[in-house]
Amino acid sequence: MPKFLFWNIGKKSLEIPVSRICNLHGIDILVLCESTISETDILRSLNSDISDQYFYLPEIGCEKIKIFGRYEENMFSLVHESSRMQIRKLSLPGADDLLVAACHLPDKGTWDEESQHVECERFAQEIRSKELELGIERTVLVGDLNMNPFDLGMIKGPGFNATMCSKTAFGISRTIQEREYAFFYNPMWNLFGDQSGPAGTYYYRKSVHKIYFWNMFDQVLIRPTLIPNFVHNELEILSSDGVNSLLNASGFPDAKNYSDHLPIKFQISI
Repeated sequence: MPKFLFWNIGKKSLEIPVSRICNLHGIDILVLCESTISETDILRSLNSDISDQYFYLPEIGCEKIKIFGRYEENMFSLVHESSRMQIRKLSLPGADDLLVAACHLPDKGTWDEESQHVECERFAQEIRSKELELGIERTVLVGDLNMNPFDLGMIKGPGFNATMCSKTAFGISRTIQEREYAFFYNPMWNLFGDQSGPAGTYYYRKSVHKIYFWNMFDQVLIRPTLIPNFVHNELEILSSDGVNSLLNASGFPDAKNYSDHLPIKFQISI
């Protein structure tokens, strides 16, 4: 029953809070975005706090994503990568194979919405191509998508085709003009707004008319076949590393001491 942690650490030296979170929540797969910490330093911090051995899962050309886990490379093998995405196959004894796609899409500050939507289509095509090639429909997509769940690239058919409704997602796919598009289910909708924790994963304030303040840029999406395996009460936006708050005095992500993004954790029961 692997537990996942994703965090865009914003090029900060956060190996200590990362290891605290992994220890506190029993994380099995750690996905870091915008990490400039050496793999050695992260492993030293992880393995000093936790008795179970963590491994670094090396990439070849992926610049944006670093993955660590309690599974060695032969169990969590790299099957596809680009500069902004890794796709790995998790093969555990007695369980069906799982695809884990981790990515970091270009941000809204440097790309306009139309360009982001086109990039979503490319990422979605690469994931679907690998699913068909390997014959695996059990896919998890996690990352800093730099879009909200309602943005066009997230919901349109040729994009991620991600719906907030698990009943709709159980339809497996939808057809538009004789083209079939596989659904993703997006459980992050359930955490948007005033819930028990932060109202999103990223906070942005500017004196303009169109502004959301809280955004849900960091997300996990799952294929419909994994919905029964998704442990809903384990999905959480974290606001503490177990010792210190990741929020500032105003209740927003503490970008000065930690990151402008908050981490998310979730669990898949396989």
